[in-house]
Amino acid sequence: MSVEDEATKNNNTDDFAIVPREGIEFESEDAAKIFYDDYSRRLGFVMRVMSCRRSEKDGRILARRFGCNKEGHCVSIRGKFGSVRKPRPSTREGCKAMIHVKYDRSGKWVITKFVKEHNHPLVVSPREARQTLDEKDKRIQELTIELRNKKRLCAAYKEQLDAFAKIVEEHSNQIAKKVENVVNNLKEFEPIERELLRSIQDDF
Repeated sequence: MSVEDEATKNNNTDDFAIVPREGIEFESEDAAKIFYDDYSRRLGFVMRVMSCRRSEKDGRILARRFGCNKEGHCVSIRGKFGSVRKPRPSTREGCKAMIHVKYDRSGKWVITKFVKEHNHPLVVSPREARQTLDEKDKRIQELTIELRNKKRLCAAYKEQLDAFAKIVEEHSNQIAKKVENVVNNLKEFEPIERELLRSIQDDF
């Protein structure tokens, strides 16, 4: 189910008020990222773009994880001469919250896993919450325009390809007719050629 369908199902015209769940579809990886980023700001944590899986054939991204910036744990770093540097306040707390999105055969990106719970306090910034909708609405509008332009370009390419195929087909038909005419002409000359050879043989 797409984000738009999910909004309609919940009688909610604001797509970004939807809570992530398995099965929600997106038009692109960027759209899924925007969705989870807005969710993170509303809930009170910072999103982090995490690991991805790529195609072995062409390197395309086939799956991606988006999580909390407090995922994992910090590792101590030794100084130049072996002494341990004074540790800075850690932002990593081993948080497991995340979504996993995967490219589907339908051409959509689908949430295949959603971990909701965080192991740390969540803090919502009112200023960020106000700015998020404007930023995301603008980004979605840009992506929508880009998608529309690409669809128009594909349609134009298809029209050109169909026209070229038609020209090739007509040209092939013309060549076939010419070959057929040549063959028929040769068949017509065969009796004349035989008669000519017979006449020559009779003269000798």
